[in-house]
Amino acid sequence: MMVKLPDVYISRKAEIVARFKQVLESHMDDFMAGRINKMYELKDIADIICLHPVHLSKVIKLETGYHACYFYEQRILLEAKKLLADSTLPIGTIARMLDYDVSNFTKFFKRFMGMTPSLYRKALEITT
Repeated sequence: MMVKLPDVYISRKAEIVARFKQVLESHMDDFMAGRINKMYELKDIADIICLHPVHLSKVIKLETGYHACYFYEQRILLEAKKLLADSTLPIGTIARMLDYDVSNFTKFFKRFMGMTPSLYRKALEITT
């Protein structure tokens, strides 16, 4: 008897990437909601998926063209932009909410957005 494969066959690499993204998104949702107070490292996600961190990193890079940290950074950036839109939240508080000190948060944000968090906030105020 021949076993029929599903119409949509997902490669193991694609399955690993999808699971990584799912765990990452769930973790970030929990972190931002305050249900947990520590950000996972890649090895923590690898443990949840039952893979070695190096293997997980290699699969993500091969399948997507991006390093695993890219997906973390993009989600943190999204959260930072949402939080910066609330002008009543001090930037230092936002940095701590995202598990950064102010200096490293500013460097992180500027690297991706090309401007500091305070300039980004001012630009938001101008456009609204």
